[in-house]
Amino acid sequence: MRFGSIGGVIVLIWLILGGVAAYARGYFSDSGDASCAKATTVLVTVVAGPLNWMGVNPKVDCDIPEPSK
Repeated sequence: MRFGSIGGVIVLIWLILGGVAAYARGYFSDSGDASCAKATTVLVTVVAGPLNWMGVNPKVDCDIPEPSK
């Protein structure tokens, strides 16, 4: 059981560091650009965690299909 709590703490620290990296890149600023690409880039940056400081710079492009006529 002890490994589970240690693993949870490690995951929490990992995600907090990812949030700090996303904040440092200005992804949480209210620029009015609320798009799929921005939201997924923020999410991937947070999940990448400390890898952001090792050169990982995740960016995601969303191609949402247009409705047919």
